[in-house]
Amino acid sequence: MGLEQEIKQGKQFDSEYEKLIVNLIYTNSWLSEQQLKTFKPFGITAPQYNVLRILRGQYPEPCTVNTIIDRMLDRMSNASRIVDRLETKGLVERKVCKTDRRAKDVVITDSGLALLDRVDQASADWIDRFKRITADRIEATNTLLDELRAS
Repeated sequence: MGLEQEIKQGKQFDSEYEKLIVNLIYTNSWLSEQQLKTFKPFGITAPQYNVLRILRGQYPEPCTVNTIIDRMLDRMSNASRIVDRLETKGLVERKVCKTDRRAKDVVITDSGLALLDRVDQASADWIDRFKRITADRIEATNTLLDELRAS
C-alpha cells in the first residue's frame, strides 16, 4: 500500500520532496511502533535498549553519561533518567569515576548482558523481516538517508 492510502490523503503532495519528508516521518513512527512491540516483552524501551547496547560496546570499560548522550540514536532522550531506570532494574550500575571522584561511571551488569542476549534474538528476527528487500536497494536507501542528513 502506498503512503497516500496509508495516511488516507485525499490530495496529491505538492512535490516528491514533500512526499519523501512525510514518508520518512510516517515510516519512523511505524518503525518505533515495531520496536516497541519487540522490546515490550523484555520490559525495556527502545532508548533503554540503545543505552544497554552502548554500554555493552564499552564493556568491560565503564562509560560516562555524557559519552552515552553523544552516542545515543535519539539525542532528545534523557540519558540520566534512562540510566536511573536501568539501574533500578539491575541492568546497569553506577560507580565512582577513577579519574574524577565527582563523576559517576556507568557499567552494564551481568543481568544487563544476559537481557541483551535475549533481546538481540528477538531484534534479529524482526530485522530478518526486511531481508525480502534486496541488499542493493538497502544499500541505496542507506546512501540516500546519509545524503539527506548531509544536506
